[in-house]
Amino acid sequence: MPGDQSTNKPESRTPTARHARFLRIPACRRTLRWFAAITVALLLVSPAAGQANRREPYIGYLYPAGGQQGTTFQVLVGGQNLQRVSDAYVSGSGVHATVVRTYRPPANLEPEQRELLQQRMRELFAARLSELPPEVRQRVERARAFAGPDRGARRPQTKPAGTDEVTLREHPLLADLESLTLRGLIHTRDELARYRTRQRSAQIEESVLITITIDAKAAAGDREIRLGTPQNLTNPMRFQVGSLREIREDEPNDPGLYPFLPPETPLESPIVINGRIKPGDVDHHRFHARQGQSLVIEARARHLVPYVADAVPGWFQATLTLYDPQGRQVAFADDYRFDPDPVLCYEIPEDGVYQVEIRDAIYRGREDFVYRLTISEQPFITQLFPLGGRAGTRTVAEIGGWNLGSGQLPLLTPTGIPGLRQAALKPPSQASNQVIYAVDMLPESDEAEPNDTYETAQPIDLPRIINGRIRPAGDADVFSFKGTAGQTVVAEVHARRLHSPLDALAQLIDPSGRVVAWNDDHEDLASGLLTHHADSYLRVRLAESGTYAVRLADATQQGGDDLAYRLRISAPRADFALRVTPSSIAIPAGWSAPLCVYALRKDGFDGAIDIVLKDAPRGLTLGGGRVPRGQDKVYLTISAAQGRRADGPVALQLEGQARVGGNIMRRPVVPAEDMMQAFAYRHLVPSQELLALIVGNRRPVAEIVVDTDRPVRLVPGGTAEVRVKASSRSRPREVQFALRDPPAGVALKAVHEGSDGVTLTLTANSQAADAGAGGNLIVEAYTLPGGAQAAGQPVDPKQRTVLGILPAIPFEVVRR
Repeated sequence: MPGDQSTNKPESRTPTARHARFLRIPACRRTLRWFAAITVALLLVSPAAGQANRREPYIGYLYPAGGQQGTTFQVLVGGQNLQRVSDAYVSGSGVHATVVRTYRPPANLEPEQRELLQQRMRELFAARLSELPPEVRQRVERARAFAGPDRGARRPQTKPAGTDEVTLREHPLLADLESLTLRGLIHTRDELARYRTRQRSAQIEESVLITITIDAKAAAGDREIRLGTPQNLTNPMRFQVGSLREIREDEPNDPGLYPFLPPETPLESPIVINGRIKPGDVDHHRFHARQGQSLVIEARARHLVPYVADAVPGWFQATLTLYDPQGRQVAFADDYRFDPDPVLCYEIPEDGVYQVEIRDAIYRGREDFVYRLTISEQPFITQLFPLGGRAGTRTVAEIGGWNLGSGQLPLLTPTGIPGLRQAALKPPSQASNQVIYAVDMLPESDEAEPNDTYETAQPIDLPRIINGRIRPAGDADVFSFKGTAGQTVVAEVHARRLHSPLDALAQLIDPSGRVVAWNDDHEDLASGLLTHHADSYLRVRLAESGTYAVRLADATQQGGDDLAYRLRISAPRADFALRVTPSSIAIPAGWSAPLCVYALRKDGFDGAIDIVLKDAPRGLTLGGGRVPRGQDKVYLTISAAQGRRADGPVALQLEGQARVGGNIMRRPVVPAEDMMQAFAYRHLVPSQELLALIVGNRRPVAEIVVDTDRPVRLVPGGTAEVRVKASSRSRPREVQFALRDPPAGVALKAVHEGSDGVTLTLTANSQAADAGAGGNLIVEAYTLPGGAQAAGQPVDPKQRTVLGILPAIPFEVVRR
């Protein structure tokens, strides 16, 4: 695997400047009050305002990625640009985090340091050997494979007496050496021996050690951890709070590597094992099991780190293998249906010590291949029917699976915004896995067999949601309805998005029995964790009046009680969903930070969407809060007032509002991270919250105001001006301006100074700018080393020091 490639971290946590148009303003001898105002405001902003050649802090993994209620432990955070980290933040309540220390990317040891380490390791090996029973100690000492702490390394010359004292470099591997077991010392020795030849990945080279305390009554489930520097905030990383006893793996735990070591004491379930798969690593965990136990062995790996940018298939693909007391393989799992994280369910036939093996499917290994392995008799739901219900009606689902104790699960279906919800069975001992279900506003009914053909189709009235199952294998469900020429009908399946294994195939049959439209897969960008969008979607304008039918089947001819679905057949329902990236931003007081809002339009809705900042924290304002008609994406800004400070990040809530059919439709703007998978694919992965860190300044900065209350109107081939007002006094400095990620054909043509500000002259290229285009322009101010850039000459963005971001400037391209 390539070591230093792209990661899930965006090139910048703000819109890219790859296609920016640059403009230089030369310094003047005379005093320019407007220029002084902008310059003072920008140059007095601390570097948090952004430097294109200084990348934001980034988290690549947490190890361990979770812990038990009522415990305190340390977590190693791996990532990039973490040296200035000073704070840690955990979503929700009841979990507390503090930063212990940071580690730089480790370098090779000097000869004297290596000698010091080897000497200390020899002493520790001798001490651990002395603790073993005599027969075990002799077996270890005689083992040919055991080369001691030096591992055959050439011993360097000791540093001459009288020279400076030798100290070891700080590194997580060398922390608490004295507390390591013999097994742990061997693991440390092996890791150090492999260190110089390992495949490096700059994105996870640095690390931070934090202490986590979980209250005894903290709610179990997923949380998010972010780290903060004085000037920035990292991306969130998933962290789990559990109720079961937890341990960390004790490497080496592959019995084939060091057979001379005494075997580890078998574990007792229920238990959660935290581990990592390093290069070439295969982990084995031994545990006691009793006859008749219905064990559920569940791995969480991809759930913790959803996407890896520089690896194929783009995540840690864990596999589980179970061995009985005689060492025979009795069960294997490399996924759970379409979920890459495997789940292995097995009824124990005899008492004994069993062994579970976890590894990567193609024997890869990385620092960020972190896992949590649960061995228990937890309730585990494998099927749910129906997959949802109508808002405001009582819905009780039938469930099947392992260790349930009940065959029913009540689903909460409150009135309000339709959407997806989660539920779990919560018996006294341990909660089940979470299941997803849908709540909608339309009338619902269940399928009724026989309905396999057009002739035996189940008649329905529109609009309607049908709850059904494809069973047995090869089954098809057909539903007929009366249609009118010119009528537009939508048939949409919800199955895979509700964790059903159904791979839907939908067909529309006209009154003559011909298939006039069909669909297999339909991508839903709101489902950022799905890589196979197996739910079908049809939107068809009927050509004639008569009896039509929708036929639904599994594309792979599978069938069973777990292949459930919800099929909506109705007229188009204008709707939209919204995502905003990134979910962590830093805003310099007095300035702005950009965000990108994605509009995921449904059933042909193409209207404008207003974005508002709900319950806006004091001193924060939103700029450019409108997604123009027909647009799918817009950049906007959040601005912080002068002097605005906060003790920590503040949570922001955005809402989208649009007029649909004479009514105002409101939808939440869901925070998300724009993640890359396997070098190429990108996904909007939801986060729990949108956090903003307000960065203070040592001195007050000027107030910068974009002087426009309506979108700037750009005519293709023409120009338009925007006034930027500023108030302050100071000496002038050379500052340059650029558009960040401007739309094709739009450029910053000129900048002119005035008595109280600056005028930006914008231009729209007649060939590239389409009439009707619109959105927001993001303008950044920056300097170059020595101010050496010639007028109008673009430069590498990495050379720029970004001093500040102006509030978003709305624009629209209009015809002459």
